[in-house]
Amino acid sequence: MSVIAWLKPAVGLLPVLVFLLTLVYLDSYKLTKLRTVLAVVASGGLMAVAAYFCNARLIAFLQIDYETYSHWVGPVVEECLKALIMLYLIQTHRIGFLVDAAILGFAVGAGFAVVENLYYLEMTPTAGLGLWLIRGFGTTFMHGAVAAIFGVVVLTLTGRSQRLTPTFLLPGLIAAITIHAVFNHFYVSPIISTAGTILVLPLLLYEVFQRSEKLVGNWLGTGFDADAELLELLNSGDLSGSPLGTYLHTLKDKFKGLVVADILCFVRLHTELALRAKGLLMMRESGFDVPVDEETREKFAEMQYLERSIGKTGLRAIQPMLHMSRQDLWQLYMLENEEDR
Repeated sequence: MSVIAWLKPAVGLLPVLVFLLTLVYLDSYKLTKLRTVLAVVASGGLMAVAAYFCNARLIAFLQIDYETYSHWVGPVVEECLKALIMLYLIQTHRIGFLVDAAILGFAVGAGFAVVENLYYLEMTPTAGLGLWLIRGFGTTFMHGAVAAIFGVVVLTLTGRSQRLTPTFLLPGLIAAITIHAVFNHFYVSPIISTAGTILVLPLLLYEVFQRSEKLVGNWLGTGFDADAELLELLNSGDLSGSPLGTYLHTLKDKFKGLVVADILCFVRLHTELALRAKGLLMMRESGFDVPVDEETREKFAEMQYLERSIGKTGLRAIQPMLHMSRQDLWQLYMLENEEDR
C-alpha cells in the first residue's frame, strides 16, 4: 500500500482518539474510568450505526436529496441519538462534574465519528487526502465537541435537581444541533471550517476543564468540612440541640421508631462514605491511588439494606439532612464501583 493509502485512515480516525486520551490524561482527579470511557466510545459507535438506518429511512420518507437532509435533518437525528447516551450517564450518576461531562461527551462523539469515518472509507476508497484531513480534524472533532457541549450545558442547568426536564435539556440540544448544522452547511470553505473547529472547540473544552478543576477543588474542600462536622455531631450522641436532632424528632410522628433508628444509621453511613470518597479524590490529585478496602464495601452493603428498610418515602424525607447534589451522588457511585477500576 502507498503512503497516501495509509495516511487516509490515520488522519480520519486517529486525531479524535488522541485528543480523547489527552482529555483523560488531563483529568487530575481521575473522575472517569478508562473502562467507562471505552464503553462510551463503543456506545457512540452503536449510535452511528443507528443513525445510518434512521437517516436512510427518513431520506426515503421525506423524499429529499442527501445534501438538504444533511443540512437540516441529519444533525437533529444524530445529536438526539448521542444525547440519549449522555442522559443515561447523567441520570445514573456516572457524571457528576463538568470535567467528566466533557470527557464522556467527547467519547460519545469520538465513537460516533470513528464508525462514521470507517463507513466513508469503505464507500469512498478513492477520495483524496484533503477530504480525510477535513473529516479527521473537522467532522470528528465537531462530533465530539458538540456532544461534550450538550453534556456540560445539561449538567450546568440541572444543578442540584435530580430530574431531567425539557427546560434543562433543550438549550444544550439546540446548541449541539445548531453547531452541527452550521458545520454541515460549510458557509465558508471546508478548510477554514475545519481550521476553526480544531482551534475553537478544543480551546472551549480546555476552558471547561480549567473551570471544573477549580469547582471540584472547592467542592472537595467545603464538602469535606461539612461532612466532617456532620459525622462529628453524629458520633457525639448529643443531637437534641442541633437542627439534625430537631428534624429527626419531627420524623417520629411520621415513621415507626425502628425506621427512625435506621434513618439515623443511614445518615451516618452516607456521611462516612462521602468522606471516604472525597479523601480518595484528594489522594488521586496528589498522585496516590488508594484501593477500596473490605470494610468500605461492607458499609455499602449495609447502606443498601437500610435503603430497603427505610423505603422510598423515608429516603425522600431524609434528603434535607444529606448532601444530595449530583456531585454527592456521583461520589458514592464512584466509591461503590472503585474496585472495578
